[in-house]
Formats: sequence, C-alpha cells, structure tokens
Amino acid sequence: MTDFDLEALSLKDLRQLQKDLAKAISTYEDRHKAEARAKLEAIAKEMGYSLADLIGTEVKATRAPAVAKYRHPENAALTWSGRGRKPQWFADHINAGKDPSALAV
Repeated sequence: MTDFDLEALSLKDLRQLQKDLAKAISTYEDRHKAEARAKLEAIAKEMGYSLADLIGTEVKATRAPAVAKYRHPENAALTWSGRGRKPQWFADHINAGKDPSALAV
C-alpha cells in the first residue's frame, strides 16, 4: 500500500483521489461479482443446469401501448386510448353535451 501525506495534497488532488478511489472500488466489485457468477455457472453446468434455471429469472411481459381511440378536434397530436383518467379536453367536450363519437379516430 502506498503511504503519502494527505495533508500535503491540494483540494483538487484530494477530489481527484476521491474519484479514482470510487472508480477502483466499483471496478473491484464488478470483477468480484463476475468471478462469483462464473463459479456459480460452472457448478450449475456440472449438475446439468444453467444458472438461470436455478435462480428462476422471470421475464416480465410488457404490454404494448394502447391504441388511440379519441383525438383532440384541434390538435391531432393529443389522443386518448379510452383507458385511465379522461383528459380535460375530452371531459370538456362531453360536458358541453357533445357526442364522444365525434372525437373517435
């Protein structure tokens, strides 16, 4: 380990040392995790499994974005799928006594 006088370093040098230490710690942890993962994969492979089989990683299904059912009469960029809270422009249209089918896409 290197011995040096921290009191003799400038603020700029101390901040750079702090950044270097944080990076060294992060890369050390990454290397250590990679080694552990490789060991676990080797053990799992010896037993005829993959590591993913043993830890049961699930892939979450993501929903596709809902298709727009209504479009703002003046600004075509504003749409609503009919799901969730009604946008104010749609509520204003309905409250004015107008038919929602007039805004249908």
